[in-house]
Amino acid sequence: MMQARRTKADDMRHAIALGGLAAALVLGTAALAQDAQVADDPCNRLDFDGKVFTVCKAQAGDDLRLWLKDEDGKLVGTPSRLQGQLGEDEQLGFAMNAGMYHSDRAPVGLFVQDGAEVSSIVTSEGPGNFGLLPNGVFCIGEKLAVIESRAFEAAPPVCRYATQSGPMLVIDGALHPRFLPDSDSLNIRNGVGVSADGQTAWFAISEAPVNFHTFARLFRDRLGAQDALYFDGKVSRLIDPAEGRADFGVPMGPIVGLVRPAPAQ
Repeated sequence: MMQARRTKADDMRHAIALGGLAAALVLGTAALAQDAQVADDPCNRLDFDGKVFTVCKAQAGDDLRLWLKDEDGKLVGTPSRLQGQLGEDEQLGFAMNAGMYHSDRAPVGLFVQDGAEVSSIVTSEGPGNFGLLPNGVFCIGEKLAVIESRAFEAAPPVCRYATQSGPMLVIDGALHPRFLPDSDSLNIRNGVGVSADGQTAWFAISEAPVNFHTFARLFRDRLGAQDALYFDGKVSRLIDPAEGRADFGVPMGPIVGLVRPAPAQ
């Protein structure tokens, strides 16, 4: 059989086809890498009751930490300074503000960092959201727990890290009794909830102002948290490196975050 003569036009079409195939392979590889990054992101957006929330998930045994000050006694407070607290072989999964603080960024109530008590627990009723009893403590130990403050004081568990805040959002499956469904007190809010078995914690922040009732029901009715604790409002901030997110604002007091091994170079 006679072989057809190959022309310059044929060579051009062949080169264009190979170029298109190479481009498709590059795009496909990039898409797979992006999908892997998103799948590895512990934080996801979800809709609940007509509102959007970002929820970051952690498990008991994960490297969850609390930060307040560095080794020199200087406030961590910002995303850039927080990054400086990590080792060369570590990277941040996510972080957010983790409890109320005074003007000097000192915690209002209990704060335990790496097993050392920095400030003591406060169980008296008082002004503001912190004093809207019952309030509670988020404890990072062998398991993850949100415990009502007076119960915590009566029988303190072993916590490597702990932070007190208030009010409680969900107490043993029930919403805080002071929350009203039609409340017009709306703010960006963030907090933490835990599963009944202490194996899972959800860290949530609203992407639009919500009231306490809606925020509490997110934890109970959508996430299945048995207990949940309010961290703060107005100043609520999230750092999510996988999404390139680092909310701006005044320096934070207590910070909670998930640390992961850095990928091999």
